Amino acid sequence: MSHPTLQSSEATPTLHVTRDRGVVKVVIDNPPVNVLSLSLMGDLMALLAALRDDADARVVVFESADPDFFLAHVDFTLVDDENATADPTAGAPAGLNVFQALGEALRTTPQVTIVKLTGLARGGGAEFVAAADMSFAAIGRAGLGQIEALAGIVPGGGGTQYLLDRTGRNRALEIVLGADLFDAETAERYGWINRAVPADEIDAFVERIARNIADLPEGTIAAAKFALPPGDLAAGMVREHEAWAGQFAKPAAEKAIRGGLAAGAQTRAGELRLEEVMRSV
Repeated sequence: MSHPTLQSSEATPTLHVTRDRGVVKVVIDNPPVNVLSLSLMGDLMALLAALRDDADARVVVFESADPDFFLAHVDFTLVDDENATADPTAGAPAGLNVFQALGEALRTTPQVTIVKLTGLARGGGAEFVAAADMSFAAIGRAGLGQIEALAGIVPGGGGTQYLLDRTGRNRALEIVLGADLFDAETAERYGWINRAVPADEIDAFVERIARNIADLPEGTIAAAKFALPPGDLAAGMVREHEAWAGQFAKPAAEKAIRGGLAAGAQTRAGELRLEEVMRSV
């Protein structure tokens, strides 16, 4: 089976992108732990923009080059980048900040988007998973967590709204305020993901569902997405941004983020036990 590479303008150092008969596979590769940096966010936004008007692309599958980490979280070192935090709405569509804009670009793409989660996704990484049309997680390997409360903030990239839509208010509050790491089976039970799949079966499972969808008669995907549109989260996104920005401006958030970095966040060892690292700060 051939896997021709996309045009060089669509491929980047952080994204390895291939096509196969309507299925676009995107492998995220931003070592050491696939942190969601501004450059990676920019690459993802550019790719989604390039695919939006691509009639040959029917399904987009996101996975990771790192078996332990899908997307760690938003880059903690942005706390030292005044340009990154001075105006988080700069360049974003009206009513959104730049972090929310990535999730909404993914959530509203005309293709069917699938996340194959075989490692950890926290914070902005977990928000990306929830923004996709479908997400499948490997039992015993995948983990999801909204860790923002441990830094004195709340999810600010659409996470509160995606959780409310997927899991309901009571479970969303547990996820946001409990700030624990959820395994694949619990995430499935809560409705955070579509399905937990045995780790040795997930590659074949995602390959099969992506291929079956891509092979549907012309117009079927568009008709289904028209009949099942994403909900209007505009008002909720404004509330989320206000809640996130208000907390982020407080000294406690900066102290917690800097303390987390000093304690091992964004290192492989630290990220494997990030909740413990952040609670120790």
